[in-house]
Amino acid sequence: MKQLFPDLWETREEHPFHGVTTHAYLLTQDRGNALFYSTGIGEELLEIQRLGGVSRQYLSHRDEAGQPLATIKKMFGNQLCCDALEVNAISQYSKIDVVFEGPSVEPDKVEVIQTPGHTAGSTCFVFCSPHGPRYLFTGDLIYPEDDGWGTLVQSHAGGQKKTLCESLMKLREVSPDVVISSASVRRSAVQAVTSDQWRAVIDQAVARS
Repeated sequence: MKQLFPDLWETREEHPFHGVTTHAYLLTQDRGNALFYSTGIGEELLEIQRLGGVSRQYLSHRDEAGQPLATIKKMFGNQLCCDALEVNAISQYSKIDVVFEGPSVEPDKVEVIQTPGHTAGSTCFVFCSPHGPRYLFTGDLIYPEDDGWGTLVQSHAGGQKKTLCESLMKLREVSPDVVISSASVRRSAVQAVTSDQWRAVIDQAVARS
């Protein structure tokens, strides 16, 4: 585990596809730790246990589902959370405890933003850290790629170009300090941005979509 901020940790990288790097991120707080995305690395789960375990695991979309979900739930007894439109694809791996039907602020102060486009139920999460940064977890809706940012529409999973662009414009107003994707291509998934830089990233992504 690599500590990025006082309350945020990154698991070791995994490579599900050629050129693609993924991580999970543990947000530590007194009201219960939150795990964003997923990891199947046993040593990292032991580190997560050392850091206080997991109260909630947040998935941004179905591509983060797999056998590790059941392992994590068995180890930590956590709640698994995802959007209603991703339930069918994810529930084959583990029981889902919290289903998002709309935007919300969860008991652990994680803000849920529904952002369809990559898949039908793609979801982003915002957390305002008491240590200062405003984190935006984007899943695969938008991700660092080489010297820019990429997007991908998975039409077989209900993704649509129109809704992707609408979701990107929604994220334009978030003004994050740190953007954390679930995957990246030849570049770190964790990017510090200013408000102006982030708006420019979104505008360029929409123009290319």
